[in-house]
Amino acid sequence: MIDFGSAAIGFLIMLGLMLTGISIAASLFLTASLGALLYLGLPTLMSFGNTMWGVLNDFILTCIPLFILLGEILVRAGVTDRMYRTLSDWLAPLPGGLLHSNIGACSIFAAISGSSVATAATMGTVALPAMQARRYNERLVLGTVAAGGTLGILIPPSINMIVYGAITNTSIGKLFIAGIVPGLLLAGLFMVLIMVMCVLKPSLAGDKEQLPPLRERLRNLVGFIPPGLVFFIVMGGIYLGWATPTEAAALGVVMSMLIAAWYRKLTVRMLHEAFLSTMRTTAMVLLIIIGAFFLNYVIGMLGVPQAVSSYVAALGTSPLETLWILVIFYLILGSFLETLSMMIATVPVIVPLVVSLGYDPVWFGIFLVLMMELSLITPPVGMNLYVVQGIRGKGSVIDVIRGSMPFVLIMLLMTALIIFFPDIVLWLPGKIA
Repeated sequence: MIDFGSAAIGFLIMLGLMLTGISIAASLFLTASLGALLYLGLPTLMSFGNTMWGVLNDFILTCIPLFILLGEILVRAGVTDRMYRTLSDWLAPLPGGLLHSNIGACSIFAAISGSSVATAATMGTVALPAMQARRYNERLVLGTVAAGGTLGILIPPSINMIVYGAITNTSIGKLFIAGIVPGLLLAGLFMVLIMVMCVLKPSLAGDKEQLPPLRERLRNLVGFIPPGLVFFIVMGGIYLGWATPTEAAALGVVMSMLIAAWYRKLTVRMLHEAFLSTMRTTAMVLLIIIGAFFLNYVIGMLGVPQAVSSYVAALGTSPLETLWILVIFYLILGSFLETLSMMIATVPVIVPLVVSLGYDPVWFGIFLVLMMELSLITPPVGMNLYVVQGIRGKGSVIDVIRGSMPFVLIMLLMTALIIFFPDIVLWLPGKIA
């Protein structure tokens, strides 16, 4: 078993490789190869082929491209546009008006997408033009889209939860169930923040919305039917025991194609574009997972998790103090690492430590997703910040950062809530399991 100092040096080498611009997958593989050659010998390095085959032969990972394809088809079918307009009809009377529609639409799209960046990009293209025409405070608008987009990896299905479950051998179904209450609570806290800010400063909410007649609003509720059907088939199939996550994702893809056909958007060209985008994203994610599994195998052979646990035990910190240290650690790490790389780089070492302290791996999965959400809207590498700024197409990303800061505080509040009240996460999985 190597000591903590050597493990820390290896971790810093890996971060250094990522910061130099080398791809995440290559950084993981190079770090694992270096550790294997220095401490375990060439035979361990030669086992990479078997590791890669074992990873790619895992049936559960098939749901990753299926969930990505599901979201791609629904976006191209125009489901998000109809959903946003319907939400606007009903949420406009609240203090903040259409700002609540951004959060609500992000929450619903998160329940059928699984990607935060995709959620922010999709909602940004729909919301920003509508907001500019009504003179809403631009920074707050940008903040709601960037922060609302983070819900994509907390409200199930979530690609990040799938990857976490695959690496740690944690039930993906339980992770999905555990994310529902925290995801809805966080969305609710975002909306409360918007109401408070707009009550204190009404000018933030722009022009008062003119509500359409009640009959028209009721008729427009059909915009909720397509995403509702997809969510029921995917999540209902998993929760009721009718299908595995992979089977449920496949059923969701079939339903999304039927919806696209209903809206007369199902064309060969549309499917070609959706398949290409899905292939690119899937290839990137799976290559990272292969590198992560090989690194996980090597550090397990080297005894790195035990070395880290021994070091933490020697510090004499309580489990709660250790958890807050991890919050600070992930806030710093998330400032310069992308979410998936941050998770994959730390999970093999941190999860055994957290479990040894008595924390549930399902609970920690949700905690880790919250940390990744924070990294999505914290500079300088917050992906959602740049996605929203790219859609905006003018000004500086500083405006997006300033608009997102109040929502960062709400996320930190949410983190404290699940730390002191873990049943927020574990209650629903306990009822269904």
